[in-house]
Amino acid sequence: VQLQASGGGLVQAGGSLRLSCAASGGILRYVMGWFRQAPGKEREFVASISRTGHSKYYKEAVKGRFTISRDNAKNTVYLQMNSLRPEDTAVYYCAASSGSYIRTVTTLYNSWGQGTQVTVYS
Repeated sequence: VQLQASGGGLVQAGGSLRLSCAASGGILRYVMGWFRQAPGKEREFVASISRTGHSKYYKEAVKGRFTISRDNAKNTVYLQMNSLRPEDTAVYYCAASSGSYIRTVTTLYNSWGQGTQVTVYS
């Protein structure tokens, strides 16, 4: 499946953004995830959602601020980001995994989008 992330931008600390990840085909059989990579750092897990959307898992630092969701009918995954902080600045990537369970490891994801830049200024 091919993925395309969008929705990034420049936002003041405390603001919000909603990222979208549109898939070229059906995503029903994929666990979906969001990752991010800041300059000079490794790509890190942010959030993951099960195939049905019933289970979600977040990086501790974004719990209560970020919400992952999916619309399988629209082949789209979202990441609602509220109360943004400068340390959230990164390129955000969506990814798809053909496994059955939520996963946090980059190597377990088969397909990746191109990334969208999120910059939070104080």
